Amino acid sequence: MKNLVKIVFALFGITLLVYLAWPAPPFPKTLWDFEPSTEPADKESTLRRGYYTNITRGQLMDHYSQQLGWGERLNYPPEDAQTLIRDQTHATFLEEIVHPMRESLFVAGNELGPKEGAFVAGGKEFKQKVIVKYVTSNVFVRILTGLLTLGLIWILGTEWVKTVKVLKKTVHL
Repeated sequence: MKNLVKIVFALFGITLLVYLAWPAPPFPKTLWDFEPSTEPADKESTLRRGYYTNITRGQLMDHYSQQLGWGERLNYPPEDAQTLIRDQTHATFLEEIVHPMRESLFVAGNELGPKEGAFVAGGKEFKQKVIVKYVTSNVFVRILTGLLTLGLIWILGTEWVKTVKVLKKTVHL
């Protein structure tokens, strides 16, 4: 039984470390409907881009999920865009596609209602502006975190087994 636990733990550890060492996907490509923003705040970082578009939120998030291959989708209050994307970012929705313990892609959309008019860029009207922020992490930090996590799991697991054995002895007395 002890050998089986060690084999399962080793396989889990190897899988985790390979996952953490796997290269991050590139910044997602744009869609046919995107018009790049020329505002200075949208171009000050290569990992943050702004676009104007007429596609829906669902289409937008499906596109980014497909570009990253997979990921956990998290929904945030739009007010958090000022903290997570950039200060003075106006948003009506904010979602994150995350690869746990690795990279994240934040997508903030500012959809204008019918009474609010439209964004104008490149001579066209658009119903929403999207700001995308890609947050990467250092592979060495990820692997170190993974190794520390595996070490702590091992230590806590062995201590838990010792505690259970002691409790079994004291209960039977």
